[in-house]
Amino acid sequence: MAKRIGLFVCWCGSNIGGVIDVPKVVEETKKFPGVVYATDYKYMCSEPGQDTIIKAIKEHNLDRVVVASCTPRLHEPTFRKTIAKAGLNPYMFEMANIREQCTWVHSDDKEGATKKAVALIKRALSKVSKVEPLFESYIPVTKKALVIGGGIAGMQVAIDIADAGHQVILVEREPTIGGKMAMLDKTFPTLDCSA
Repeated sequence: MAKRIGLFVCWCGSNIGGVIDVPKVVEETKKFPGVVYATDYKYMCSEPGQDTIIKAIKEHNLDRVVVASCTPRLHEPTFRKTIAKAGLNPYMFEMANIREQCTWVHSDDKEGATKKAVALIKRALSKVSKVEPLFESYIPVTKKALVIGGGIAGMQVAIDIADAGHQVILVEREPTIGGKMAMLDKTFPTLDCSA
């Protein structure tokens, strides 16, 4: 089945649009194999920008999305939720960071920054063309701990876990617990009995 990729390039106000030629970037990257829809918008993370993505997914039957904007750390969850609202698997998505990795570091070279933005977007398009849907799953956790070693450290860990309300199983290979501590007569500095 042929990939149907949608590309959305953000101006991020003057952060991106003031440095690179956004319409030229869209023209260059929309020729990439699999791209069936490409557009730009002033603030793609805004509600109208997200609505643009949802509308395009439905109208153009997109099965993958690339957003070229700022750092994924800031807006990747936003765009994953957006494409999920449109009925697309949220993992059929890739971001190209053309703000921090391009326009912020190449603001004095508009032509070079534009070429680099095209390269970053083509990388994201190539990557998204190879992704497969992922699905979240949950594995039940048994809240029980096994502590191996009944020395002073093992005993303290077992006590701490038990105090947290979890069942603890303490395993010691010797017939008594206490480890090296049990061999001592008195402990420093108080000279208390080690037992």
